[in-house]
Amino acid sequence: MNSFGINKLALFGAIIVGIMVMLAIFAPVVTTHDPNEINLGDALIGPSKTHLLGTDSLGRDIFSRMVYGARISLSVGFVAVGIAVLIGVTLGSIAGYYGGQTDSVISRFIDIMLCFPTFFLILSVIAVLGPNIFNIMVVIGVTNWMGVARLIRAEILSLKEREFIEAARAIGASDLRIIVRHLIPNGIGPVLVSATLGIAGAILLESGLSFLGLGVQPPTPSWGNILTEAKSTLGIAWWITVFPGLAILITVLGYNLLGEGLREIFNPHRRR
Repeated sequence: MNSFGINKLALFGAIIVGIMVMLAIFAPVVTTHDPNEINLGDALIGPSKTHLLGTDSLGRDIFSRMVYGARISLSVGFVAVGIAVLIGVTLGSIAGYYGGQTDSVISRFIDIMLCFPTFFLILSVIAVLGPNIFNIMVVIGVTNWMGVARLIRAEILSLKEREFIEAARAIGASDLRIIVRHLIPNGIGPVLVSATLGIAGAILLESGLSFLGLGVQPPTPSWGNILTEAKSTLGIAWWITVFPGLAILITVLGYNLLGEGLREIFNPHRRR
């Protein structure tokens, strides 16, 4: 039987994700520096005992900005994917359970949404609504639910004719109860895998938007806007670019490894 204990991919990914989450939660304990405190006398100091990852052009501690920035990046990932899963599971469940014309309409809507270039759609909406963290979470969520909807629809199509569903119908269970209590819990495995991988994608999207100036706005730290501030000092302060870039890389890698590990756990036939 496969589990976290013997699945090295899932375990390693979970460790990375767990460390990042703990750093974000306990940011005030991990660092004593104020991430927004400006001290021009300490500008562009390299990594040292006082400033573990150096300082930026305004003398702000990079380590503290990265730790507090982890809160923003991870929050965007979790909330955006939560919105996407909620929309996707709802529409996919309805389409898979009722079938017929309902399935056809929802499936065509999914196809239409998939035709839009997601990143440019997000850029357009953010440009109209304004760049703040709430808008970013919502926009990423409502433009990335289609894969979840397809996954849960396929699972419910294969589950709804099983004996335990027929038994639930025979005792008079309502459609809502059958979907919520029986179908979704039994078909949620692939959705969890997709959600885990989706968090990595949402973090990358938020970082990209912040790098372009359309994401989290300064002085609030996020990994993306730290990289934006590093552009002007790239040749003389390598640490401002390298450490946030590594944080994004390691976090996304952790979620991808966790997702692949979960895929093997829920689909043991994929194992070689």
